[in-house]
Amino acid sequence: MTQLLTSPDGTPASRLAFGTMQFGGRADRAASQAMFEAALNAGITHFDTAHVYTDGASETLLGEMVKPYRDRLVIATKAAYTGGATPQNIRASAETSRSRMKLDTLDALYLHRFDPDTDMHASFETFAELKRKGVIRYIGISNFSAWQAAKAAGIAAEFDLKITLIQPMYSLVKRQAEVEILPMAQDYEILCAPYSPLGGGLLTGKYASGGSGRLTEDDRYAARYNFEHMRSAAAALSEIALREGGHPATLAVAWAAAHKTSPTPIISARSTQQLEPSLAAMDYVMTPALYAELAALVPAPPPATDRAEEQ
Repeated sequence: MTQLLTSPDGTPASRLAFGTMQFGGRADRAASQAMFEAALNAGITHFDTAHVYTDGASETLLGEMVKPYRDRLVIATKAAYTGGATPQNIRASAETSRSRMKLDTLDALYLHRFDPDTDMHASFETFAELKRKGVIRYIGISNFSAWQAAKAAGIAAEFDLKITLIQPMYSLVKRQAEVEILPMAQDYEILCAPYSPLGGGLLTGKYASGGSGRLTEDDRYAARYNFEHMRSAAAALSEIALREGGHPATLAVAWAAAHKTSPTPIISARSTQQLEPSLAAMDYVMTPALYAELAALVPAPPPATDRAEEQ
């Protein structure tokens, strides 16, 4: 895919993105700084945060860290997870994010989730206003279905806007994005930056050995990944990783990145020790045979037409 996303000085967005959801929460300032530096040293130039992450601490810490490298990094944040996608909420969220990160311009601003109660015309007219004023450079949408994204793209075009980014959930155990979101994004020339390529940590193998994390601490994640076929796939992934001489997290992230539509998975962690195997996916060569073997661990979802012969 043509490079769709660049930093202010023209540096291309990296093959993987780093998500700072843990900054100021499960990762304190020191741990956050160490992970930022590790990501930077590994060649990551695309950093992702959101207005609601850790009550603003994520944006505040990220803003402090990016300052020396500002022009060569892509900084993406999100607005309107709560409060609706109204013009007032989008403007207020963008201004708060700029203030926290001490940035004149946000490289990318996502609409954090679909709002069925607000006319999209009002939302994207506001994005057009923010772009015209130099507040944002790129527009993204997060947690949108394919039909919602297609509708958004059409409405955005009415204001001479292009949606550049879409952020769905995607991993070896959560493959719904393959049905319509990934091909839709490729056709519309939208960069897909999926989150949770490790399945909330399930695909690291740590829970099989009694480890803790989101699946043990967050009811939403526990429900999201509480399926036997997912646990079986995670166990098989660990065995394959052992055979390949790598870490299951490396294989999981590399697998998500290897989809034919070339998505940019967002990796995250609580510490540099957790982050290291995900960063290793930046240079991991996923062979077609290994990709197919991993894909077979969880059956692909049916095609959009639900015609099995088309799969």
